Formats: sequence, C-alpha cells, structure tokens
Amino acid sequence: MHAKPSATPKGGGILRQPTSVWATAFAAVVAFMGIGLVDPILPAIAANLDASPSQVSLLFTSYFLITAVAMLVTGWVSSRIGGRRTLLIGLAIVVAFAALAGTSGTVGQLVGFRAGWGLGNALFVATALAVIVGAASGGAGGDPEGAGDRPPSKGKRGAESAIILYEAALGIGISLGPLAGALLGDMNWRFPFFGTAALMAVGFLLIATLLKPTPKPAEKTRLSAPIRALAHGGLSTTAFTALFYNYAFFTILAFTPFVLGMSAHGIGLVFFGWGVMVALASVFGAPVLQRRIGTVRVMYLALGLLIVFQLGLAFLGHGGIIACTVLSGIPIGLNNTAFTEAAMEVSDSPRPVASAGYNFVRWMGGALAPYIATRLAEEVDANLPYVVGAACCAVAIGILAVRRRHLEPLERVDIDHTFQDAPAAA
Repeated sequence: MHAKPSATPKGGGILRQPTSVWATAFAAVVAFMGIGLVDPILPAIAANLDASPSQVSLLFTSYFLITAVAMLVTGWVSSRIGGRRTLLIGLAIVVAFAALAGTSGTVGQLVGFRAGWGLGNALFVATALAVIVGAASGGAGGDPEGAGDRPPSKGKRGAESAIILYEAALGIGISLGPLAGALLGDMNWRFPFFGTAALMAVGFLLIATLLKPTPKPAEKTRLSAPIRALAHGGLSTTAFTALFYNYAFFTILAFTPFVLGMSAHGIGLVFFGWGVMVALASVFGAPVLQRRIGTVRVMYLALGLLIVFQLGLAFLGHGGIIACTVLSGIPIGLNNTAFTEAAMEVSDSPRPVASAGYNFVRWMGGALAPYIATRLAEEVDANLPYVVGAACCAVAIGILAVRRRHLEPLERVDIDHTFQDAPAAA
C-alpha cells in the first residue's frame, strides 16, 4: 500500500507547496534582491567613492565571477553536509559580507566584499533550486527523480511547478531589489547593504526553523562532477547559449543605470517595472508558451525579442530607453524559466550537479558584461554595449540552431507535458 504523498497536493499547482518550500522561496527572493539592489545607487557610489562607471561595475563582476566559480563546489559541499546546512552557511556568509559592504571606505573594499557576498550567494542559490525542486516533486532535498513511490509524471510536474516558483522568486527579488535600493539609498548609499543583511538574517531564521534537515545523497558528489556533466551535449548547449544570453541580460542590468541619467528613485522605479515584467513572463508567459510551441522555440522567440530591445536601447531617445528597459523584462523572464527547465531536464545528471555546471558557465556572462559594457562606453561609444549585447543574442540563436539535435530530450518533455495538460476524452 502506497504512502499518501505529503509534499505537493494533487494537481501540482504552483501555490500548493509545503511550508519548507515557501521558506526557501522567501530567502531566494531576498538573495535575488541583492542582484539588482545596487542598480539605483551605482551613480551615487561612483560619486561618493570617487570612482568611474567601469570601476563601480566591478561590483557586479566580482560578485558573479565568484558566484560562477563557487558553483563548482556547491554540490560537493551539499552532498557532504546536506542541503539545509549548505543553505544556512550560504545565508550566513551573505549576511556577513552584505553588512561589511555597507562599511566600505573605498570602491576596492566594496568590490572585495561583494566577492564574498557572491560566495554565499552561490552556496545558497544552487542548493535552493535543488531543495525547492526536490521538496515540491516529493523528493527529499534534491532527489533528481522525485519521490520514491510517486508516479514519475507527478514528480516531473511538481518539479516544473517548483522551477516556475523559483523563477518567480528570481523575478520578484530582481524587481524589489532596485526599489529597496532606491528607497534606502536615497537616505544613504550604505543603507541598502545593511537592509539586505537584515532581510537575509530573517531568511536564515526561516530556513533554520521551517526546513527540516535534508538527507544526504547516497553518493557524495565529486568536485569534478559539474565539469563532467557539461560533457553532455544538451547541457553544454544550454549552458553556453545561456552564457551569451546572460551577457545581454547583465548589459541591461548593470550598464543602463548610467545611461538613464535619473535619480535613485527614478532608476529604482524603471527597474522595478522591468522586474515585474520578468516575474510575470517567468510565471505566466513561459509555461503557456512552452506548452504551445516548446521550450526551444521559446528560447528563439525570447532571444529575438531581446535583440530588438537591445537595439532600441542603443538608438532610441530617453523615452525609448525607458520603454525598452522595462519591456526587455519580458524576454528575460521567458528565457530565465526556459533555460532553467532545460538545464534541469535535458541531461541525465542529478539536478544539483546539472545546476552547478550550468550556472558555472552562464554566470560568466554576468561577470563579463558589466565591466566590458562600461569600458566600451568609456573608450568607444555609449551605444556600443547594447549593439554587442544584441550580437551576443544572435550568437546564442546560432548555437541553438547548430546544436539543436542535442536538445531533442526537451521536445519529448514538452510533448509529455502537453499530453498531461490535455483534457480527458468524453
């Protein structure tokens, strides 16, 4: 007699999740707030610390470079101490370095503290996705196949809902980050860092009290596992396509505040609207389009739209820049969900391992874009960063087209979901 499943109620709805999933999702919202938190205060940081835009852009570069490299050890750590402890260690590191960032006296110190923040972010973000997917699909802390006696289709559907929830947390965090940065930064550019430290401390307490200890995997993850996982054609195709996409994504996020020429409140409101578009497209737009046209075609569509908006940012006036910034959240939201699901489904590696390998490659785009974009604007032309971003999207489309055969497993998953969602015959 099968045990009654308790993780995700029947139907696998996105809102029907265990308390532990919601606690982890809240902490994820705050973690993702840290990405866009500095957007509205970049000009203020440059002015107060006597730094150039390219020097200030290193706040993103150090953060994402350390995040990317640290992704390679997240699975090794979590497989030895468990997902819950890894989450708590990551949150504790973020709390410490976010608070230290608020005490910085030079841009060099701030860049260094953001690097430490990136280490904690890597431990938390990679493990949070595995914990959310595992708990929502009936597994325990990132079991790649779902619960033991749950039907596989329900495990996959639960995982799909959990990924959408994770991307919703990303969208909400990215949208609230600039707003919080503007409100707190208007009083003092240091306050957003202290505010993030306080919110992450709340997330730490929620995880500590609401998330039960997750069992360790039967086999410990090797340090080389994420790199070895990238030998899979589907995962490497997804990862390197996402690298070029993320370059375009973070060109908008890190460079546009200097182009807008607005106050902290103005920049915060623009990127709040952008983040709302990211969240709506991630949660509502991507699942519908994936069922109708398939995950790979969603990537093509979103990358094509992002090219249009990047060129709009390059050649339109001030009003067009604001509109294109906000609307670019739509293809970014579509792609965030499509790429994350693809990375989780396309290979036969355990989800935490696939996530680590995928994130190692794709976050390199987030590390490179801010510094290169600002240097191109300083040395050549202010429009060039967006032209390069559009070119990166074109390269991403080319990778998808040339290596399409490696993504055939995604088409089978899409077909499976379509049949599951079809109404029963009369």
